[in-house]
Amino acid sequence: ITALARYEGIRFVLISPEELVLPEHVRTDVLVKNNLPFVETTRLDTSLPELDILYMTRVQRERFFNEADYVRLKDSYILTPEKLANAKKDLSILHPLPRVNEISVEVDADPRAAYFRQVMNGKLIRMALLLTLLGRKPV
Repeated sequence: ITALARYEGIRFVLISPEELVLPEHVRTDVLVKNNLPFVETTRLDTSLPELDILYMTRVQRERFFNEADYVRLKDSYILTPEKLANAKKDLSILHPLPRVNEISVEVDADPRAAYFRQVMNGKLIRMALLLTLLGRKPV
């Protein structure tokens, strides 16, 4: 969020269970301070039609204070082809990988799934950075 705050015309839709909302310091120090529009919601399915980019992560067990809340919510945010049916045709789906079950494997074939390209680009960037640090020129 901090990196994206540099750009104009960005609107954030923050989707998470109430137990995992964005930390207050990020909300005030980044979003409010930079006058960035944002909404917070708990609903992935109803938010999908308005998104240009969906950056997903897993529902992280270690962030919950009790196991019961994790078990209750862990499958609520799974991206499926059925949920994508209402999304924009030019949506880009990003994910840091590895995934657990938050994106069904059927989504991998969808052209909007950009996470494998994202990983390859990250690999190439790291290779270029290493070459630069070692004083070598790219081949």
